Amino acid sequence: MQQVDKGLMLPLMEAFYTIQGEGFHKGTAAYFIRVGGCDVGCHWCDVKESWNADLHPPTPVDKIITDAAAASDTIVVTGGEPLMWDMDPLTAGLKSRGMKIHIETSGAYPLTGTWDWICLSPKKNKAPVGDIHQRAHELKVIVYNRHDLKFAEEHAAQAGPDCLLYLQPEWSVRDKVTPLIVDYVMQHPKWRVSLQTHKYLNIP
Repeated sequence: MQQVDKGLMLPLMEAFYTIQGEGFHKGTAAYFIRVGGCDVGCHWCDVKESWNADLHPPTPVDKIITDAAAASDTIVVTGGEPLMWDMDPLTAGLKSRGMKIHIETSGAYPLTGTWDWICLSPKKNKAPVGDIHQRAHELKVIVYNRHDLKFAEEHAAQAGPDCLLYLQPEWSVRDKVTPLIVDYVMQHPKWRVSLQTHKYLNIP
């Protein structure tokens, strides 16, 4: 659909107001816009229902923006992989309302849109493209096994000097990998620990 290709409509999976659970902004209120569509294919993804964009109705960005403006002044765009779509119309509309806009992305597609905060969470299946490492405010690497620590360092080496570095246990193996992460951060204090606190709080 041409409107979707232009970013004037987006396959909206869900939108909700909640407390951010991960990374630098954890514990703060925000309105989440979850855009459907993702071909990165992480086996441990906890929103696999977001992968098939065809399952989520194309929604006019004007409606998405209006609903967001009524809920919060901080917006988090996530997915799926939101950069599969042109984010320029959505972020322009949100910015015109004076909102702060964050994105959570694997970086697997070129960066579009205007963002106040970019959380880059790279995945092994599909590498980040362009200069997103240098533009990211936060690098968040999901740790499923010990090798992911090496993967994290490879991406940290590409990040800008002010980028915050986070290691986050993959939820299904959190009891196993959390002690590994804690030890690693204590030995390499440039890193911080990120936890999925929203799951402990039992909120979206």
